[in-house]
Amino acid sequence: MRKVDLNADVGESFGAWKLGADGTLLSVVTSANIACGFHAGDPSVMEATVRQAVAHGVAVGAHPGYPDLAGFGRRAMEIPVDEVVSIVLYQIGALNALARAHDAKLSHVKPHGALYNDAAKDESLAAAVATAIARFDRGLTFVGLAGSAMKDAARNAGLRFAGEAFCDRVYRGDGTLAPRAEGGAMQLDPDAAARQATDIVVRRKVSTASGEEIDVEADTLCIHGDTAQAPAIACAVREALLRAHVAIVAL
Repeated sequence: MRKVDLNADVGESFGAWKLGADGTLLSVVTSANIACGFHAGDPSVMEATVRQAVAHGVAVGAHPGYPDLAGFGRRAMEIPVDEVVSIVLYQIGALNALARAHDAKLSHVKPHGALYNDAAKDESLAAAVATAIARFDRGLTFVGLAGSAMKDAARNAGLRFAGEAFCDRVYRGDGTLAPRAEGGAMQLDPDAAARQATDIVVRRKVSTASGEEIDVEADTLCIHGDTAQAPAIACAVREALLRAHVAIVAL
């Protein structure tokens, strides 16, 4: 029987600014990637999200990003790799403190936004993220784009790697994601997202923007929490996978 983890990016509100339907998503997914304060998420939001994840029995993971609150962590930044190590390590530590306060243990780390996209292609940046994770706890799983530079970086650092694919994003022919700045980069129809998820897990294929199919090996599927369609997508994906006799389990 095939199995897969469902993860969601959550805890991305900040102060009076609210984003996402975290409560609904956390009732559907098996792993939570919680923003750690640099691209979104303040201490109160982080703690509240940890509390919700624990209540739903969802695995708690850190979602560190570039120090870019104004740009929601989606702007590439020229930062020395040793500083990236410190930035990622700092964010993991912050979330871990709040998780420990609620008797939860961190499960995984998944970079956010531009840091994720940059590390998927840049070996030195991927190695910096892996180094930060390994320095904190080699028992943590490094979640990154399936088939990307992050896979080798995780292996070289002695970390378990979970290859990630996306239900709600459009792929390019090289296996990378179409940039959000481009029109049509998001797959926001719940039925289409569910079909894409099933193809990825059952057929190990994903259709690209040009209509061709490429191979993909995924241990976890992401549902972004920052769209209005996220709850409907999450429910549709889960139901489609269960109908296809796929076991949905945490990392």
